[in-house]
Amino acid sequence: PVVMYQYSGPSSQEVLNRWQIDWMDAFAAAGYVVVCVDGRGTGGRGRDFCDVVYRRLGYFETIDQIAAARYASSLPYVDSSRIGIFGWSYGGYEALMCATAQDCPYKAAVAVAPVTDWRFYDTVYAERYMLTPQQNEDGYRDSAPLWRTSSLACPLLIMYGTADDNVHPANSLEFVSRLQRQGSFCDMNHSIYGCNSRAVVYAKMLDWFNKNL
Repeated sequence: PVVMYQYSGPSSQEVLNRWQIDWMDAFAAAGYVVVCVDGRGTGGRGRDFCDVVYRRLGYFETIDQIAAARYASSLPYVDSSRIGIFGWSYGGYEALMCATAQDCPYKAAVAVAPVTDWRFYDTVYAERYMLTPQQNEDGYRDSAPLWRTSSLACPLLIMYGTADDNVHPANSLEFVSRLQRQGSFCDMNHSIYGCNSRAVVYAKMLDWFNKNL
């Protein structure tokens, strides 16, 4: 089975020539292949590669993550029926975009502290890439997982902190509320920081993938 990890935010870079010990090692030890891909919009590949997401966050990132999942599924050591995706913050947002995509290839998804509509996020960040909602109405709607809940294609776990001072819990609550109004459901967990809760987050995530992949 595969867990795809990504952040995907503008100018970010996760794939680096570095050594570290993190949750990915624990997942690998538990039998998972961990895949990380920096798609379009991320840094390290020039201005055009980064700026292509301007006014339409989530569009090209989703295409690239799904393409990466389909490539992974072609590898001889990968079970193509057991590919999951995980992300935190912008990565959580992108996990939701992928899980609600029409051609979603994922068996399960985990989104931690996700943005679900850029109208709910800091204007100094959102408007840098999206302009204002009045200037880019279609872009805001098309880039919002909140308006794609009816397309949720796999089991979903959402985790968020009730004291999150960056991505407001309203993002997750609105998403979950819309799912429930449609008769759909996801699993939720609220522990993020303090009292060794970072370990709780990854333990819960591993348990979720074990059950759904």
